[in-house]
Amino acid sequence: MLQRTFYVYILTNQNKTVLYTGVTNHLEQRIMEHWSGSTSGTSFTAKYKAFYLLLYESHQYIDNAIRREKEIRLEKGKENGID
Repeated sequence: MLQRTFYVYILTNQNKTVLYTGVTNHLEQRIMEHWSGSTSGTSFTAKYKAFYLLLYESHQYIDNAIRREKEIRLEKGKENGID
C-alpha cells in the first residue's frame, strides 16, 4: 500500500503581515498553484500576495494534518483577539 504524507503549511506575504494556513498531500505542487493563481486576484493568497512559505509540517495521516491546521488557525485567531 502506498503511504502518503500530508502537509500543513503556512504562507505569508513579503512584509509578514498576513498568514494563510492550508493542508495538502503535495506541497510543492500546491505552492505552485498558489503562485500561478496570483494573477487572477480572486483567492486569498492572490489578494494579499501570500506566496512565501513560512513553515510546514508533515503528517502521516490526513486527520492529524487537518487537526493541526485547525489548531494553528485557532491560535492565530486568539492572537488577533478572535475567539
